Amino acid sequence: MTETTGTAAPSQPPAGGPAARAVGLSKTYGEGETQVNALRSVDVEFEVGRFTAIMGPSGSGKSTLMHVMAGLDSASQGTVYIGDSDLTTMKDNDLTKLRRERMGFVFQAFNLVPTLTAEENITLPLDIAGRSVDREWFDLVVGTVGLADRLTHRPSELSGGQQQRVACARAMATRPDIIFADEPTGNLDSRSGAEVLGFLRRSVDEFGQTIVMVTHDAHAAAYADRVVFLADGELVDELVAPDAQAILERMMTFEQAAGAHGNVVQPAPVTPTAEQG
Repeated sequence: MTETTGTAAPSQPPAGGPAARAVGLSKTYGEGETQVNALRSVDVEFEVGRFTAIMGPSGSGKSTLMHVMAGLDSASQGTVYIGDSDLTTMKDNDLTKLRRERMGFVFQAFNLVPTLTAEENITLPLDIAGRSVDREWFDLVVGTVGLADRLTHRPSELSGGQQQRVACARAMATRPDIIFADEPTGNLDSRSGAEVLGFLRRSVDEFGQTIVMVTHDAHAAAYADRVVFLADGELVDELVAPDAQAILERMMTFEQAAGAHGNVVQPAPVTPTAEQG
């Protein structure tokens, strides 16, 4: 029998099932002549222990897909599952609890609390949920992300790359089933971005974490195991074990098609709350 330690991988959905999936997922904004179909009957699965990137032209619905999959926005039609939990039938309180306990979030704007230290920001989801900190897991995550000497610093005393690494460590603190990352390197220079992406990659390889990342950057997407492409609200293609050149070529095709048809989807903005990180 294998000995279980405090550094075990995150809790995960039932064996053999995806970490998250959507079935016939549609999202519509507005009505009548102003109606916009941001997502059109999307079927997609995100496997346990894999890093998936979502890409597409501007207005393709990629951020809308992530927001609905993460329970930050509601579906107009279809079903969304995290493990075997159906988000579309949940009451608000149950959905909030599921996000706290089973999801992690990393956003482009970092979303750190300026009055808290790095350590306090990392443990904030646990504090909100009334859960104690597993110090062994905390130390492992902090060491992996390279922040052990920055824990007493407040966000204003950290570089942008360090702030985003704090946000990544915070997303990992609860050992979530899945982490959703929305343009996590969008506000970073190339070096800091590579550090953050390297941590996300390691969290998959070493901890069995599941990550879904929206990005417009082919080099960022190349860190993923798989890239799925949206165009005009529909899932149109995917690449497995991609490299940046293949992603760029595929994106160029979709950008040209979107430009030719003038398809631009404007999803409603989603403002993350404290419990979402």
